Amino acid sequence: MRILILGSGGRECTLAWKISQSPKCESLWIAPGNAGTSSYGTNVPVNPEDKDGIIELIRRHRIDVVVVGPEAPLVDGLVDDLHGVPEFRDVIVVGPGKMGAMLEGSKAFAKEFMFKYDIPTAQYLEVTAGNLQEGLNFIDRQQVPIVLKADGLAAGKGVLILEEREEAKAELKAMLGGKFGQASTKVVIEDFLSGIEFSVFVLTDGREYVLLPEAKDYKRIGEGDTGLNTGGMGAVSPVPFMDATLKSKVIQRIIEPTIAGIRQEAMDYHGFIFFGLINVGGDPYVIEYNCRLGDPETEVILPRLKNDLVDLFEAMHSGRLNKQHIEIDLRSATTVMLVAGGYPGSYRKGDILTGLDQVQGSLLLHAGTKMADGQTVTNGGRVLAVTSLGEDKQLALAQSYAAIRKIQFADMYYRRDIGFDLD
Repeated sequence: MRILILGSGGRECTLAWKISQSPKCESLWIAPGNAGTSSYGTNVPVNPEDKDGIIELIRRHRIDVVVVGPEAPLVDGLVDDLHGVPEFRDVIVVGPGKMGAMLEGSKAFAKEFMFKYDIPTAQYLEVTAGNLQEGLNFIDRQQVPIVLKADGLAAGKGVLILEEREEAKAELKAMLGGKFGQASTKVVIEDFLSGIEFSVFVLTDGREYVLLPEAKDYKRIGEGDTGLNTGGMGAVSPVPFMDATLKSKVIQRIIEPTIAGIRQEAMDYHGFIFFGLINVGGDPYVIEYNCRLGDPETEVILPRLKNDLVDLFEAMHSGRLNKQHIEIDLRSATTVMLVAGGYPGSYRKGDILTGLDQVQGSLLLHAGTKMADGQTVTNGGRVLAVTSLGEDKQLALAQSYAAIRKIQFADMYYRRDIGFDLD
């Protein structure tokens, strides 16, 4: 099969690594890809949000499978546009239509969906400029800390957790005033849930689903989960506290009602669902939905998935997911993200990476890299994910950190405590 992956990050590099192993993968293209994806297929300089460019790419290379990595093209309706091209009728597209993508694209839409289908989540209030005073009054009644979420996509930066009510009020006004552009013309104020976060993933055709490995990622830039939020500094899989009881609750209270809701709402949903969850005293609550795989969670869940991913995409397309048996590697997987100095604030690009050819026993999954004059250089804040498998989390982490010691680029930074709260 001729396969196209859209995107350029660590998630897409991991998808390329996994898909390239399939005997069914005849040719693989990644648009636009990065320095790492070029090891598994052919990079093409097309932006995933360039609908006309993507359509032309599918035509030119007679693509059989399109895997949409990032959320923005999904929320923008790319899948609907592809389905609208008659000659693409038999193309397998991995990603939901625009309505399904609204589960990520609008926090308010997702909240309304969860309340409608009795899916456990925090209490909330939608606020716009028109009901600002109601929002300020709501904050006065809230326990601290107070959670503010930009309704739309804000590149992972639209969630604020404030310890003081007056600060929360000021931030609410700033958000509605354009702090996150169009994404925060509507803001969701939520009750704060205290617990430990984790992520669960399914592949679904909107009716049936298969459950993939779970993961826990680490968003804060500083060790001990301090400092600013990032796109993710590392991840581990499996999650030790996800025992049979919690797993059963997740399936019965969250996954199955979500799939039933998608079916009831007649959403076109063929793709991944990322459930961002929190374990509150043994009970799971939904923090957020994502309409695609997470990053850096993908870097630990796909290395544990033994199934041929292309087989699963075919089963999704033909309504055979309920006949699939998922096989999981019982070993632990860990990934540690190497980032540019200054990230998630301002940072340089174009610094040369060295030592990559010295690494053995770990998987180097490129995120923000590109090739320049024959050398691999930095091209983003999150540069490289170093993934390892081990009999337990400690052994996997030891392998990742040993590999990291062989890699260098200017002002390289990483967290040395990934998995610290799971001991």
